[in-house]
Amino acid sequence: MLLKDKRVFIAEDNMQNRIIFQVMLQKHGATVHFERRGDLTIIQLKRMEQVDIILLDLMLADGISGFDMFDKIRALPEYQAVPIVAVSAIDPGAGIAKTKEKGFSGFIAKPIDDVLFPRQIAAAIAGEQVWHAGERAFSK
Repeated sequence: MLLKDKRVFIAEDNMQNRIIFQVMLQKHGATVHFERRGDLTIIQLKRMEQVDIILLDLMLADGISGFDMFDKIRALPEYQAVPIVAVSAIDPGAGIAKTKEKGFSGFIAKPIDDVLFPRQIAAAIAGEQVWHAGERAFSK
């Protein structure tokens, strides 16, 4: 299994997206935890014993952006080495540039590709940067 024993934390406010991500990642062996509200993300993240990757929606419903969450997570020493990948519906051109500048480990455009997504997550966990703009995919 591609993601066997990997622990994935996802901040995503859209229930349909959360279900799709969960089914896809669990099918490949991952344990998946979610939080839909930006203000509770750090609390939920700290409840996990270990996390191998953090996936952040860049537009959370409660007015806290994925960029804000990135800063809050990176401020905590225990998460400084954990890869953080944006998974977002914002324009990939602007989104990729801004996430690269901010220090994210990658950007995956929504809608996600159900074949590529688990491989992209595995690659990011392995330390590769993953930049995917939908039809145009490129890496590091």
